[in-house]
Amino acid sequence: MNHKTIARSLVLSLALVAGSTAFAQINFNIVVAPPAPIYEVAPALQPGYAWAPGYWAWNNDRHVWVRGRTIVQRDGYNWAPDRWVQQSGTYVRQPGRWERSLDAQPVKVKKPKKPKHDNGRRNHGNSGK
Repeated sequence: MNHKTIARSLVLSLALVAGSTAFAQINFNIVVAPPAPIYEVAPALQPGYAWAPGYWAWNNDRHVWVRGRTIVQRDGYNWAPDRWVQQSGTYVRQPGRWERSLDAQPVKVKKPKKPKHDNGRRNHGNSGK
């Protein structure tokens, strides 16, 4: 084998390894239970919006609090908040999601009123002069 063939083989091998690691899934076990949720006052919501309460997320080696947020409501769905479940001695975070519900109220959003037309009669400051 000459040097060019060896170099090509090496580059191809490295490219294959790099490509396969891009799709690798990283798994780690969290054995530390999350703290109790922090109480947050949900703001008054405009029609068409829902409240997604805060939750504990895992960041490197500890739990960190992610504040609640306002999200756009989906017709026929209720928001199921993020939560942690214990499985085989470890804790797994279940991300928040929309769940189909027959009890969900339809979204009622008021459309802004259109300005009334004055049929072309505008007051341009000419008060009958």
